[in-house]
Amino acid sequence: MNHRSKYLNDRTPEKELEMITIVSGLPRSGTSMMMKILEAGGLPVLADGIRTADIDNPNGYYEFEPVKSTYEDSSWLTMAEGRVVKMIYKLLYDLPKGTRCRIVFMQRALKEIIKSQNAMLQRRDETGYTGTETHNLVGTFAAEVSSCKKWLAAKDDMQVIYMNYNRLLAEPEAEINKLNSFFDNRLNAAAMLAVIDPALYRRRDD
Repeated sequence: MNHRSKYLNDRTPEKELEMITIVSGLPRSGTSMMMKILEAGGLPVLADGIRTADIDNPNGYYEFEPVKSTYEDSSWLTMAEGRVVKMIYKLLYDLPKGTRCRIVFMQRALKEIIKSQNAMLQRRDETGYTGTETHNLVGTFAAEVSSCKKWLAAKDDMQVIYMNYNRLLAEPEAEINKLNSFFDNRLNAAAMLAVIDPALYRRRDD
């Protein structure tokens, strides 16, 4: 299968290798929104469009299938140089040693994440989480994210910024400026700011 996205341009062998940008975090933490923000800011994205937009993600999922098989085959990383790609937090561990990348790690109130996952499951006629399962998941997710952050902190080849979904919607200008600073202020802040749509903030932690 040809996974080259419509966003990709052919590379020349003479071109200097560029750092990869990865958007990561828990599912339903705002990773797709961040992909759209960075794309608007001027970063080309690596996505294949296999998973299309739907009611849960009206602006699309921005996924790239080979990412899911990184442990077995990481050759897709050469296609990601100079681009931004989405990768769930658990798959970060599968990156080959020495992979140079910037990581935008999305965080969100954990109960909101679980509410959003529940809503998605129910729309697909799948069983959602019970109250006990939700309570347990909050603890599990918190522990897994904490472990991942400690792992990332020990990686000299990975630059990481933690962006909070809730703050991004509450204080978009300040958060976009913080994000742009991470990219040496070379992105289009106004275009990134225009992407943020509070109407899509549908699962709030009461």
